[in-house]
Amino acid sequence: MKIIDIINSGRPILSMEVFPPKTSDTFETVKEATEKIALLKPDFMSVTYGAGGGTSEFTASIAENIQNNYGVPALAHLSCISSRREDIQHQFDLLKGRGIENILALRGDIPEGMSREHLDYHYASELTREIKDYGHFCIGGACYPESHPESPTSFDDIRYLREKVDAGCEFLTTQMFFDNNILYNFLYRIREAGITVPVVAGIMPVTNPKSIKRICAISGMALPQRFIRIVDRFGSSPEQMTQAGIAYATEQIIDLYANGVNAVHLYTMNKPEVAGKIKENLSSIIE
Repeated sequence: MKIIDIINSGRPILSMEVFPPKTSDTFETVKEATEKIALLKPDFMSVTYGAGGGTSEFTASIAENIQNNYGVPALAHLSCISSRREDIQHQFDLLKGRGIENILALRGDIPEGMSREHLDYHYASELTREIKDYGHFCIGGACYPESHPESPTSFDDIRYLREKVDAGCEFLTTQMFFDNNILYNFLYRIREAGITVPVVAGIMPVTNPKSIKRICAISGMALPQRFIRIVDRFGSSPEQMTQAGIAYATEQIIDLYANGVNAVHLYTMNKPEVAGKIKENLSSIIE
């Protein structure tokens, strides 16, 4: 099933992201976690893709398993920055052969020490265009409510985003954010710029304060004072932080739905118990 059709259903959507194993010896453990999340019956599940395509086979396997054996539509991530064109074409064939109909087209992070001089790809819009030419797939893209950290200005960031949409992106999924007003402002600005495709709001329930501080340092995301106070008060206790993180994410999602943002994507970090609790908190709203 095409993701765009799910998003355009008009009802509140809750989808979930999982990541494949980095090595084969952890495949079964990770596969079990993704299956437990699939049993929650999210509207669709996305499966991430390692830098340089290191987990590309695992991405396809996990996506195929959750879609064909658990009946959850799969969205396979695909990054291009460190890939050759023939490798990308192979990924198209691999995913199509496994019945996957949806790709999230990403540039990806540049591996340390790699020169950009002789790369086949420099931007996600190039990958998007190739997927569009290939056919078969519904294409999603990433967007950054607080601007991509490499963009000189927010105006440049929206201009590049428009290029991705013009290249064939049918919907966009945001980087995580912790202040819904940042998303509402972003939506206003991109609509003013003529970007009209649906936007899926990315929400991460924080259960590990150290990880979120590291992510924020890399991405430049802002943490509202209200959230910082929660981390300061409960961050030293894993049980308390998990409960507080679930409550904060739930409140964010309810506010998004109430303000007309019907599609929400949950960054689960492969934690079925956290994803399950959030879906339970929303049960009467989304079902």
